[in-house]
Amino acid sequence: MAFLDDDFLLSTPEARRLWAEAAKDQPIVDYHCHLSPRDIAEDRRFADLHAIWLDGDHYKWRAMRANGVAEDLITGPASPRDKFRAWAATVPATLRNPLFHWTHLELRRHFGIGELLGPDTADRVWDEANRQLASGDLTARGILRRMNVELVGTTDDPADSLEWHAALAKSGFATRVVPTFRPDAALKVRQPDKVAAWSRRLSDAAGTGADTLPGLAKALAKRHEDFAAVGARASDHGLEAMPDAEPDESLARSAWEGALKGRPATAEEAAAFASWLMRLVGRLNHAKGWVTQLHLGPVRDPNPRLAARLGADAGCDTIGDARQGPGLVRWLSALEAEGCLGRVILYNINPADNALFAGMCGSYQDGVIPGKIQHGSAWWFLDQERGMRDQINQLSDLGLLSRFVGMVTDSRSFLSYPRHEYFRRILCDLVGSDVATGRLPDRREWTDALVRDVCSNNARRHLGLA
Repeated sequence: MAFLDDDFLLSTPEARRLWAEAAKDQPIVDYHCHLSPRDIAEDRRFADLHAIWLDGDHYKWRAMRANGVAEDLITGPASPRDKFRAWAATVPATLRNPLFHWTHLELRRHFGIGELLGPDTADRVWDEANRQLASGDLTARGILRRMNVELVGTTDDPADSLEWHAALAKSGFATRVVPTFRPDAALKVRQPDKVAAWSRRLSDAAGTGADTLPGLAKALAKRHEDFAAVGARASDHGLEAMPDAEPDESLARSAWEGALKGRPATAEEAAAFASWLMRLVGRLNHAKGWVTQLHLGPVRDPNPRLAARLGADAGCDTIGDARQGPGLVRWLSALEAEGCLGRVILYNINPADNALFAGMCGSYQDGVIPGKIQHGSAWWFLDQERGMRDQINQLSDLGLLSRFVGMVTDSRSFLSYPRHEYFRRILCDLVGSDVATGRLPDRREWTDALVRDVCSNNARRHLGLA
């Protein structure tokens, strides 16, 4: 079998049929990513392959560091061509890492470049890709059109202006681009300097003071309305774990208002504040029919020297082992008791928590909305073949795969859309193999519907778009 041939990841005739007939041509509903709405609004044409492919790609940065590449050639002052050469020299070292697959899928699908990337081919690939980027349709919007992307859900701070989303809403661009409400900056009450600066930005954006706890609630509610006005359908939250604490208002007020006066919150105050904030957003989302996305489990910025040099999001985060169950049960149960538990997607980063997350979803389904509580797609450190297979199998064992909302890119790169192909091939292989071994019947109207729904339809329904 040739590398990345038409049967890539498809081990049976039925898997190949499902890919060709049920999965391949389904539109992409990318409901969680980190693409720039400005780039889409302005239809950015990227200067070179580094700008569209390496700049901001933490996955590649981690691999390069692991391969002994100096930081100057990763995030430092080296030229874009030299940084690309350093990446190309790293690619042969990524054998059996998903980056090897993604790299070559992206070169083939976007540029039609079929040769392997390595130090001997780096300059040819660089020159050919840059030739294509300089003209033609490999712009931000052009890529979304070529990849059949129906929806992009960007990730946006409540203090952001939303000007680019407003422009996109009026532009007539066929791909729907909507913001996602992510108020994580508010949670940094143990870092008063960061909270104070953000509070001022939020106050300006909302037109109301956020310097008290009631003021913060009012400002967030105002921005929630503003996000809805430009098409938002979800919020997103990244926490090491949901707080296993009650939202004690006096402690929450002390955390927030103390931080704005320069006093770091205590651990107890921070937990109460996080609980208060998460219930507030849960209620706001329920009232509007939005989805709440919870990305749980990472330990962020553990490397002190890299953090000091590069700041956050430098590619040195890792899988955490915080206890996830108690706080998650507390949050879900509290909103359910109030009648305010809306649609939720739970993403775990630790493979040890797959069964916990998949099983918990079943405790809060309501018998009205199919798949109301979701075990989200394999995320970050798990969005590779083993992680995707494990997540799909746990979800199948403990829930309904047929109601799953499927894959997201969770990416900052416009070239990442072949990850949907990667996921879809794995899905088709699992279902097709079950048919081939008699674990599932050869009932094509059922298996084809399952694949189509997981690829696109379920996400569309979950977001209220269908």
